[in-house]
Amino acid sequence: MTETITRAVLVGRLLDLAVGPERRIVAIAGPPGAGKSTLADALQAAIEAARPGLSAVLPMDGYHYDDRVLEARGQRPRKGAPFTFDVDGLAAMLERLARDEGRDVAVPVFERAIEIARAGARIVPAETRLIILEGNYLLLDDPDWARLRRFFDATVMLDEPMAVVEARLRHRWADLQGEALRAKLDDNDLPNARLVLGSSVAADYRLEEP
Repeated sequence: MTETITRAVLVGRLLDLAVGPERRIVAIAGPPGAGKSTLADALQAAIEAARPGLSAVLPMDGYHYDDRVLEARGQRPRKGAPFTFDVDGLAAMLERLARDEGRDVAVPVFERAIEIARAGARIVPAETRLIILEGNYLLLDDPDWARLRRFFDATVMLDEPMAVVEARLRHRWADLQGEALRAKLDDNDLPNARLVLGSSVAADYRLEEP
């Protein structure tokens, strides 16, 4: 059963979760525009203020397939849909992080300004005990994505109303107009958002305020 808590309480829960020697992974899911990246960064800042060096953020968006791959598959217009991510690569990374072999780990980061995932753009130090993983489809009720859940020690869902999500996405794509905006929103981002909100398994926590 999902528990509704405040952000401050969530920080406390995560600090408690990472109190032992084992590396822990918390997954933050939600539709595009729900504020997952903002929340992940805020949680890390609060956790680091309490216990420096404890946490690191891993964005799922680093596992976007490159545009050249999507174009070859005829999937470029749907970039951001579940099938446009390398979920096997993400699973392999989570397995590596969970093994906790005492070595730094390089992870990819998606550069939104250029719409490209940059390999090795962030380092997860060996001493990191808490990985804050954020992404749209981490709790998607789908066989490919369900394989990730065995790595999660705690899960959070940002279930913002569709009206809020749409307003934020329109702001995100404010430089687009006409057919380009319609294709981006109506044909891609908004269907993806509805999929996340309607087809994700229950999380451990949801926030009173993201």
